[in-house]
Amino acid sequence: MSSLEMLTLLEVAHRRREPLTSVEKSASPAADRIRATARGLAAFGHRSLLLISLLAAWEAAPRLGLIDPVFLPPFSEVIAAGWQLAQTGELYDDVAASLLRALSGFLISVALIVPLGVAVGWYAGLGNLVNQFIEVCRNTAPLALLPVFILLLGIGELSKITMVIYSCAWPLLLNTVAAVKQVDPLLIKSARTMGATPQQLFRKVIVPAALPTIFVGIRLASASAMLVLVASEMVGAKAGLGYLIINSQYSFLIPQMYFGILSITVIGLAFNAILEALERRFMRWKAPVTA
Repeated sequence: MSSLEMLTLLEVAHRRREPLTSVEKSASPAADRIRATARGLAAFGHRSLLLISLLAAWEAAPRLGLIDPVFLPPFSEVIAAGWQLAQTGELYDDVAASLLRALSGFLISVALIVPLGVAVGWYAGLGNLVNQFIEVCRNTAPLALLPVFILLLGIGELSKITMVIYSCAWPLLLNTVAAVKQVDPLLIKSARTMGATPQQLFRKVIVPAALPTIFVGIRLASASAMLVLVASEMVGAKAGLGYLIINSQYSFLIPQMYFGILSITVIGLAFNAILEALERRFMRWKAPVTA
């Protein structure tokens, strides 16, 4: 090997051992962030491809004359109508009224029904006592009872919140009861063998094992809350998204009607995202499912 080749190899080796300069150090994290952002956007676009395609078809079909734009206006006109509602303040009033009713009924239902479901699932005697009552009530559609709630409680806030509580109660109760009954008996026996007190058994074994199924009931209840609330607001209310939808239909303000429907969808998605975050927070011990 010639002296020139030897010198070249030594220079290459020396460069490999040299630490990164400040410019290179700052450029590397920035490049990593850019790549991570690009990957995130690509993943979001892949997951949202069908939704984006539907919105594009919604925008194009009325403009191309495939659908009568009077009955299905383009998506951009719906968004413009929503912007006008936001500027007048009407949208905020309706959203605030619906959120207050939905959250009040939902939270009251969770606070009351989840402990009841745990008790019904844990104590067989109590379960046998209330089983027939539960079956009768859960098979009675909440919307069928709407006139009864209005007659007994009036058309004010109380009837609407009570309707939300009633509609949330049954998915919460059934899932909580099933969650407690499906706890692995081996876990219970092991805890008792190791000397766990009833309080420790309940807090350390029953509740953690039942939480995944309980959260399924909570998420189903959140969907029922919005469904029943919108229907009750269509019948007797002067504010709320249900009132916005039905009033826009009667006034033939079709873009506003569609924007009210989209608002309910967005609120439902936000509720679900919050509940998913809470589920991950309370069940950090649960191993993530890998594809």
